[in-house]
Amino acid sequence: MSHKKSLEKIKVGFVPCHREPFDEKWAVEMRSRCLRALSKIEEMITVVPDEELTKNGLVRDDSDAEKVIKLFREEGVDGIIIGTMTFGDEVSALSIASAFSEKPILLFGTKEGAFTPDGNRRSDSFCGTISISSGLYRRNIPFLFAGIIFPEEEAFLEAVRNFVRVCSIIKGFIGARIGLVGPRPERFQTCICNEDAMIENFDQSVIPVSLLDITEEANRLDDDDPEVQEIINGMKEEADLSEVNEEAVKKMAKLELVLKRFAEERNLSGMGIQCWTAMQEIYGISPCYVMGRLTDQGIMASCEVDIYGALTMLIQYLASLKTTPPHFIDWTIKHQEKDNVFLAWHCGNAPPSLACEGCKIRIREHSIISAAIDKEKCMGTAEFQLKPGVVTICRLIEHDGEFKMLITRGEIEKSDQELRGSWSWVKVQDLDLLYRVIVEEGFTHHASMIHGDYTKPIADACKLLGIEVVQV
Repeated sequence: MSHKKSLEKIKVGFVPCHREPFDEKWAVEMRSRCLRALSKIEEMITVVPDEELTKNGLVRDDSDAEKVIKLFREEGVDGIIIGTMTFGDEVSALSIASAFSEKPILLFGTKEGAFTPDGNRRSDSFCGTISISSGLYRRNIPFLFAGIIFPEEEAFLEAVRNFVRVCSIIKGFIGARIGLVGPRPERFQTCICNEDAMIENFDQSVIPVSLLDITEEANRLDDDDPEVQEIINGMKEEADLSEVNEEAVKKMAKLELVLKRFAEERNLSGMGIQCWTAMQEIYGISPCYVMGRLTDQGIMASCEVDIYGALTMLIQYLASLKTTPPHFIDWTIKHQEKDNVFLAWHCGNAPPSLACEGCKIRIREHSIISAAIDKEKCMGTAEFQLKPGVVTICRLIEHDGEFKMLITRGEIEKSDQELRGSWSWVKVQDLDLLYRVIVEEGFTHHASMIHGDYTKPIADACKLLGIEVVQV
């Protein structure tokens, strides 16, 4: 299965600040240069006051601020970029920031041009930038700072591209709804979650449904249901189902359809699923392959009803602008021969789109559960090696109502081994330090891993969300 989601575009409001009597011609030129630079960022839609809304399209007073607030609300912006084209009027800028204090804010100042013929500065933008930043600080409005830069500089484009990803994370994380499909395993206190803290900090909801409700609805579906058949055809195109009987394939397809409908009907961004052993005993399959396919379709599916795990997956997926599905993993063993390499593994839940080139996706019996339950009831794990490349690995946890996020970076190395489950060998900078931090900081044995380096936007989003960052 190829990942079907396309690049998500984020709508950002741009506030070009000016202060009279500084050089207005310079301010107009800087505004134009900023807009030219912003137009190069394809993942962003820029909303800015035009020359009809405010004089020269700049923001300089309370009247301008009111007009811009109205514009941004009508357009539904996901974040705000405040730039000082000259000194910048702090009061109007801060009025806009206060009106959108729940949105991500990026502040930057423009560099100074040449002195005027009589020796004056044209903009003095850094002084005005400090006035705005101190006002944000005084109001306890969190923000990111891009620096004092010209818009043509690569550093400006990098800061804005990073900010777009931050906006995506916060837009999708605040108010997220996560399904809870069955209870967590009794012996896995590591998977508990605090719904009060989720509500209070992030306005999030956990939407429960019993495993029995899900499986009974799946059993009611006809074998020849067109949607069921479409899923079966998709499975046969991407995976080797030769070891699985036809009845189990139908059960997998029906389960996928029911879980997808549950997500759509309840507006879920993800779900934690009771994947063993009731699923095997009651319904007769392992749901791992189905969970990977759901994640590939943009519905984050975590194992063992790990709600914070699903939220970690969601943050990573949003950081990629919904272009790349993550793999929900266990931290496991060190490589027996290589330094700073560990096995990122789970039972068979990786999104099929992450399979390495030439690797067969083999649908099999669960490698662990089948030792305790009839093998034929345990079919449904997708076993393959993940494709190589740079990855970001994260874990969100909560203690006493306070959240923190582990963030690290590694690289998947190709292996010639044949291992069970969905897996990859990941090389990190200092595995001993990473594992020590995991243990001493109270992180759990689950994590989420995504292809690409998203360490900065995730760390920046956590800063704005009030989540402590632990970066290794």
